[in-house]
Amino acid sequence: MPNTQSPYIAFAMLLSSNGHPVTPAELHGLLIGRSCAGAGFDADGWLADAAQLLETEPGDSVRNALVGLQEMVKGELTSDDMAIVLLLPSDDAALNDRATALGQWCQGFITGFGLNAGGKELSDEAKEVLQDLVAISQVQEALEESEDGESDYMEVMEYLRVAPLLLFSELARPAAPAPKPSLH
Repeated sequence: MPNTQSPYIAFAMLLSSNGHPVTPAELHGLLIGRSCAGAGFDADGWLADAAQLLETEPGDSVRNALVGLQEMVKGELTSDDMAIVLLLPSDDAALNDRATALGQWCQGFITGFGLNAGGKELSDEAKEVLQDLVAISQVQEALEESEDGESDYMEVMEYLRVAPLLLFSELARPAAPAPKPSLH
């Protein structure tokens, strides 16, 4: 039985109870994608992009959850940890459900990145990451409930925890402040 206390399930229930036909995975992917494209961490811009997926204006509880999610993502992307925690179903969910959510996460990422990249020049590595995300978004049904399927899922998930950071560091990471001149 799925863990009803997981952050993913709690967020999914909040979204569905407020009439939003979107998954937490797709919203989280959208947020990471727009952040990696250089959109910054302005709450209004994030809420405007999210409203397109939500299909209706979010109420206060959903708005607060979205702002909280953005603060979490900002902390992850700007820290030195070099990994993102993906908002996906927990490991006790069926592999097919987790793979579907992984594909939705990638679709959200691609959408968020596309909305905010605005013709920026990308390195070959960055283009390869985007191509990988497009491919991953389309292979959700390819994973079978087996040890190999589980292993493949974990490998893809680990890749997605670090690959977007290349895009963030290339396009969005704030420059380190210049050292202040000495007053001696």
